[in-house]
Amino acid sequence: MNNPWTLYDELIAGIPAEPTVQYYQGGYHWSRVVSSEGSVGLAMTIPLISRPSLSEEASLIGRPLRQVAELVKSWNFVEAAIGMAAINSWYNQPLRAAACGFSHPGIEKGKREAFDVYFGEAKGKKVAIIGHFPFIEKRFSGHCDLSILERDPDFGDFPDSACEYLLPKQDYVFITGSTFVNKTLPRLLQLSEGARAVIVGPSTPLAPFLFDRGVYGLSGFVSSDIEKLEDALRGANNMHLFDAGLMVDQIREKTALNGQEM
Repeated sequence: MNNPWTLYDELIAGIPAEPTVQYYQGGYHWSRVVSSEGSVGLAMTIPLISRPSLSEEASLIGRPLRQVAELVKSWNFVEAAIGMAAINSWYNQPLRAAACGFSHPGIEKGKREAFDVYFGEAKGKKVAIIGHFPFIEKRFSGHCDLSILERDPDFGDFPDSACEYLLPKQDYVFITGSTFVNKTLPRLLQLSEGARAVIVGPSTPLAPFLFDRGVYGLSGFVSSDIEKLEDALRGANNMHLFDAGLMVDQIREKTALNGQEM
């Protein structure tokens, strides 16, 4: 991928001109956008505002969703999270995602682990995870040759700069969707060309064209209960957001449902 903006431009171009922003909020952990069609999108808030905002508007409410989605290209990451949430409010609309083949492994609220879909096929493989995910170390411990890369590493993690050296040697690479916001995703996908790259987390857009751009799997968040989601995001424990929606998955050229390939 010669132009790293290509993925972003394609995501933005896939949003029709008609929908507008009904509501938006840049939260401490999660930013969200609700569109005029009643769908909500999330993106992780990255508190980096070293660059000025692209938008000069006092409010984004009523502006075209596609126009707000363009803010994902901002180097002000707080603003970029709003842009990514706008993108996800289109692609992660529940009925739209289902029509594109995305489904939940157990079709039940509250199941959080995207990695369950890939657990069987990753056995004994070299697996790298970009970012920390709840309980994943325990789930995969002893199951595969696991490497965790983090921008703010804990003991035992690799610093994220190790990606240049580690990712080309992996069989599976799980990448947090927040890399759309900090603009590292295009390079991470390039480094993972020899692996099965899976983008995971609530920041992930459920855009099927990504399967044609080197992505093996997508695991993102959908919610049709915006009021419950808002209550969850206002609370101290942001993991409650999973009680207001579902993590849904799809693998390239096949749908993962109840752990089976179809």
